[in-house]
Amino acid sequence: MFYENVLATIGNTPLIKLNRICKDIPATILAKVESFNPGHSAKDRIALYMIEQAEREGKLRSGSTIVEAPSGNTGFSLAMVCALKGYHCVLTVTSKSSQEKIMLLRSLGAQVVVCPADAEAEDPRSYYKRAEELAQEIPGAYYLGQNYNLNNSNAHYHSTGPEIWQQTEGQITHYICCVGTGGTLSGTARYLKEQNPNVKIIGVDAYGSVLKKYWETGMLDKTEIFPWKVEGLGKTIIPDNVAFDLIDDFVKVTDRSSAHRARHLAKQEGLLVGYSSGSALQAVFQLKKQLRPEDMVVVMMPDHGSRYVGKIYNDEWMRQQGFLGVQHSNSQYDNFKRIYKTYVRKYRRYLRQLSSMS
Repeated sequence: MFYENVLATIGNTPLIKLNRICKDIPATILAKVESFNPGHSAKDRIALYMIEQAEREGKLRSGSTIVEAPSGNTGFSLAMVCALKGYHCVLTVTSKSSQEKIMLLRSLGAQVVVCPADAEAEDPRSYYKRAEELAQEIPGAYYLGQNYNLNNSNAHYHSTGPEIWQQTEGQITHYICCVGTGGTLSGTARYLKEQNPNVKIIGVDAYGSVLKKYWETGMLDKTEIFPWKVEGLGKTIIPDNVAFDLIDDFVKVTDRSSAHRARHLAKQEGLLVGYSSGSALQAVFQLKKQLRPEDMVVVMMPDHGSRYVGKIYNDEWMRQQGFLGVQHSNSQYDNFKRIYKTYVRKYRRYLRQLSSMS
């Protein structure tokens, strides 16, 4: 048996039981390891599906240019699919993207435009707006728009969801997935909920992202926004692909804890996975008191750790972030809480002084 090309190998990734790292958690914890895809991430699924849907709808022709603003692995998957199908690929990324990722994109023939990570979504310098601008400037270009293109979540509805249901023989009780564009979580969740409405869907968000607060209140609170380190997790916008009504709970995790969970997975389970995979596993630990022995938890692990050798698997980078060596706050959010508490103490002391003077 042989495959016609590398695109035919996308999907059917394994579920792997986490025996050692989760030994103190009463439930069965299973990792859906998407690094077994040819592009080493779950984004292979959406890149192929969205492009083939655009072809069916007549939005692409031979030699077309596909433009996208990927926040994580979508760029590599798009570049791979474009290389096989003969499309030009232009990607806008933020300066938060690792150099390894940028070099990999260029190695597949993609044109990469780096934009400032701290630019707000509506800022013309942001990678969202730059992609829209390039799609208008380049003749015949098609802006894929993964945040708002519902074929993103449809890809997982037709592939990831059925795979997990079959692999667990319908015994899955919890699905835990990081939320970025929302497609991986929402498409899979929709399928699983159709099979069993009692399956709990847990979204994982970053401190600095607006998604959890939006799920709680229905409001986009820009005061929630500040920089975070994990790639492919969290948003400063509200993507159409996030089906908030399917989410039963939302968990926020820190940059520091996510990095350490990913490193522990490598050392204890032999799984070299990406930064956001550590985030998803951290959510399991934060929820462990809610889990029971009869529960079967599937944790989405979106990509491979080889793309983070300059970051979370680099001790020097970890030290620079305050994640190794002398104990520092877990994240920018923790730093903010520390500063806020210090301010409150000083303010209360000032009020007491005023009171004593009167």
